[in-house]
Amino acid sequence: MSPFSLQLAGSLLPLVAIASGVSLCANQTSLCQQVDCQLPGRVSYSGSSAYISSQSNYYTGNERDLEPGCVFRPTKTSDVSHFVKLVAASNSTSTPEFAFRCGGHSFFAGAANIDGGVTVDLRSLDLFELSADQKTASVGGGSIWSENVYPNLEPHNLTVAGGRITGVGVGGFVTGGGLNFLERRNGFACDNIYGYEVVLGTGEVVYASADSNRDLWLALKGGSNNFGIVTRFDLVTHSQGLMLGGSIDFNVTQTVLDDHAKAFSSWMDVQNFDPLAVMEVNFVWDDGAWSLADAIYYLAPDLNPSVYEEFFSIPNQIENNLALKNVTAIVEESAELVPSTVSRAIQMNYSFKNGNASIYSQLFQTFVDAVDSISDVEGLVLDFLMQPHPVTNGTNSLGLSPNVTDRVLVDIGAAYNNAADDDTIDAAVQGIFDHHVQILQDAGLFLNFTYLNYAGANQDPIGTYGDLATLQGVSKKYDPHGIFQTAVPGLFKLFT
Repeated sequence: MSPFSLQLAGSLLPLVAIASGVSLCANQTSLCQQVDCQLPGRVSYSGSSAYISSQSNYYTGNERDLEPGCVFRPTKTSDVSHFVKLVAASNSTSTPEFAFRCGGHSFFAGAANIDGGVTVDLRSLDLFELSADQKTASVGGGSIWSENVYPNLEPHNLTVAGGRITGVGVGGFVTGGGLNFLERRNGFACDNIYGYEVVLGTGEVVYASADSNRDLWLALKGGSNNFGIVTRFDLVTHSQGLMLGGSIDFNVTQTVLDDHAKAFSSWMDVQNFDPLAVMEVNFVWDDGAWSLADAIYYLAPDLNPSVYEEFFSIPNQIENNLALKNVTAIVEESAELVPSTVSRAIQMNYSFKNGNASIYSQLFQTFVDAVDSISDVEGLVLDFLMQPHPVTNGTNSLGLSPNVTDRVLVDIGAAYNNAADDDTIDAAVQGIFDHHVQILQDAGLFLNFTYLNYAGANQDPIGTYGDLATLQGVSKKYDPHGIFQTAVPGLFKLFT
């Protein structure tokens, strides 16, 4: 046999092995069995330690209560491609359903988990590579900001537009928009993506960027799980050393609420805009007691930024832990403010143009009044979370005008102990939402935009982007058989 023949024979061996493997697995009927046979060692079943570990790691009990037939944990992009090809090859009348997850922080059931089907747990896709010029960080689609990303950037005095609490994953966060520390200067996290490596509905792997598959690149900036599975994100890096971070906790009185209404209205005024300043007002009913905390961030090493002067002067402060820290430390400290898991949870959000202090006072009061009817719900934590919108550059699918600095985002969230209270809490949160929207509509301030990552299961965030037809066209182009519309039922779909 000639050297060329030997070389050819050697090159065919992997193909023969694959073909033999597929043939041996032909009698496996379920998708779980097929994946387990063709990609051994990556599938776990109910009762196994790997399955339990994956299931127990969701943020809410709503997601943890679902029971997939198996959990598939790919270790490389080709695994994901192989899996999607198996799904695509199934009979079109009975396409098996699956979900894919990263951090698993979505509140409602089915967002990143599934009953009976396959849950694709992407967290082993945790690549981190910093480019030679340090302008780009390539991270795996299953990476966790607080574990795989920030700690690797810190030694280089760099950061990226990522999550602000521990445990949040890159995938869902970025494709849903992404609120972040840099947002008033650099926009949503999705505004800071050079490119995506994506497994399409055929199993084909493509790269989407401003120069290649641009329509897909834009669609993934807010379009969630409708177009493919992103296995790598190429992120824009930003110089960042120590910054101001932490919170101020207040004893809640009517004066404190009134002062916050005035201070936030003033802070959001376009004349007072500071691109380095980001904050959150957290007004919370926690199982019988009120609390209010201002989470404050400033991208420069300044302990007393003048833009926060009105908040610093509000009386009745209980604790002030503001200090100069790196991003990793700030995110790790968030664990003290946000529980790692909750039993049951629901949330809804809305957006509006900044108004005068009386608008914020009305929103606060409506929230206070609503607690009376549900205060006896076991373990109830009801949260009014208020923060500014990112100042987007407009290179995304969100439909928001660029360079606008006076938009506000409010998330109404509830956590509680028992599924028996689901209907009661759903009705209460919807009632608060409806009342707030009416106040804002009457004042001419309401904006028809719903932020996807804070959206409730009954909201339609993508429908508020304003260009659904374009996103549907991208879906048909890159996923012509609708795998990510029909086989992935979770989250918010383009076709209903």
